[in-house]
Amino acid sequence: MLNMIGLNPDEEQLYRCLVQLTTARVEELADRLRRPSGEIRAQLDALHRKGLVLPTGPEPDAPLRPLAPDVPLGEALLRRQEALEAARAAVTQLTEEYRAGMRRHDADHLVEVITGAGVLRERLRDAQDGARDEVLWFCRANPLAMLGQDNVEEFDALARGVRYRAIYERELLLEPGGLEDIERGVRAGEQARVVDRLPVRLAIVDGRTAICPLVPDRDGGEPSAAVIGRSQLLDALLALFESYWRIATPVRSSAPPVEGQAVDDYRPDADEIRLLSLFVAGVPDKSIASQLGVSRRTVQRRLADLMEVAAVDTRPGLAYQVARRGWL
Repeated sequence: MLNMIGLNPDEEQLYRCLVQLTTARVEELADRLRRPSGEIRAQLDALHRKGLVLPTGPEPDAPLRPLAPDVPLGEALLRRQEALEAARAAVTQLTEEYRAGMRRHDADHLVEVITGAGVLRERLRDAQDGARDEVLWFCRANPLAMLGQDNVEEFDALARGVRYRAIYERELLLEPGGLEDIERGVRAGEQARVVDRLPVRLAIVDGRTAICPLVPDRDGGEPSAAVIGRSQLLDALLALFESYWRIATPVRSSAPPVEGQAVDDYRPDADEIRLLSLFVAGVPDKSIASQLGVSRRTVQRRLADLMEVAAVDTRPGLAYQVARRGWL
């Protein structure tokens, strides 16, 4: 067991025997282990050089006693760990060089095609578990592989300090519990925005790997997806995400902190922030009422109250003032 840090099996057995006896002479050890005395002496000399055995007195045949193993073996173990870390770093570098070379010479290595909802779900989970910096999402309605509430890997990644930016289709907000799922992520640290329609489903991890379903939703059957490595294709997908991020509407579950002097002293409360998030995203009044658990008339009244606060008399004017005053 300890041969990897410099102790062969015979030396380990001899040291364990001496630990059990506390002190012992060479002949006693030879009898217990049924080995020649000369062999025992040679092994004791090796243990002495490794800082594991000392005689109890100055006389040549003085009993021997074991020393604590943590310092000498701990140093050996530390050196072994450092060597393993260096080897691991070298393997990682060689792997990157290999992949870069293969990408230059073999386009097949740029894209891996996976099939099946279960396989796609596991790949999405593995990608998030391995994320270090940032995860980007295009979240369309009617998920193919994983419901929002099932994506517990996101919360683990957020807790590790991974940044999440997600863009949701407006239709997803209309699904039962859709807004609650999004708000739960926002409260955990996710940055969420909404657009009317997304072109594809997409996940990008650390700007290095993208997962993008291949078959349109309407075709049915088992979903398939492309796992895309570092390439110009991935660069194009990153640019596509950023273009949608710039035009998407932010979603928040409570009012953002005030930085400097606001246009006025009014700040929407948490309920009003939810209402405005849905309103600015273009969700109809009836659907807003359903999501908030109030009547359509209540939604209209609250929007009218906010229009009065913003000193406007039209809904487009309210949307403009929401952005101008930093209410979202």
